[in-house]
Amino acid sequence: MYQIIMIIIALSLSGVYYFLINKKKSTTNTDETLAKKTAQDFVNIKDIRDKYAYTKDGLVYMYIKIHPIDVDLISSREQVNLEKQLTAELSSDSDTIKLICVSRPIDIAPLINEYNELLINSADNIQKTLLKHEMLNMNDYAMSGEVVERQFYLHLWHKYEEGAETSLNKKAYDLISKFSSCQTKCEILLEQDIYRLYNLFNNPATINLEDASFEASIPLMIG
Repeated sequence: MYQIIMIIIALSLSGVYYFLINKKKSTTNTDETLAKKTAQDFVNIKDIRDKYAYTKDGLVYMYIKIHPIDVDLISSREQVNLEKQLTAELSSDSDTIKLICVSRPIDIAPLINEYNELLINSADNIQKTLLKHEMLNMNDYAMSGEVVERQFYLHLWHKYEEGAETSLNKKAYDLISKFSSCQTKCEILLEQDIYRLYNLFNNPATINLEDASFEASIPLMIG
């Protein structure tokens, strides 16, 4: 009886050891497989050429950048008229389009260069002091990531087939023409611009964190 019990215990320990060894091998193989994957394996984009992005699920993408209008520079009546005009132009388009709005760090290098040139050519000590102070503030803003601008894009797509690029191209220029008739400038993104757009989504360095505080409160309705 004692021998039988020892045999059962030995078999049980062997089974546990075999299970642990196989689990370790499986985990090691999974880690090695993940380590070999590249960033491109985790996204749907297969290739980017010229002004088209090709996906792994058989679609072709195009992107149109919309240059925003500063509504503070136009009157309320002009804002309403622009809204009606854009609505009328786009209502005739039955195809589905996607609007993308992202934040992008502003390139302040041209402004810093302009201030630096003024600083070199200035003979006024007060002006030099103000310029130096402003340059330091701009650099602080750039390092903190607070200097960002909202950018707007239209996302167009078509099933990949013969003539897909031609159809997308025609649709893109039709949309640009509609926006142009409303005094809104647009442009088609080329290869490098598409890479930059994707970088805005996937690069955490471009994320602008905003502090927000929340307080618990009970809403009161006064009749």
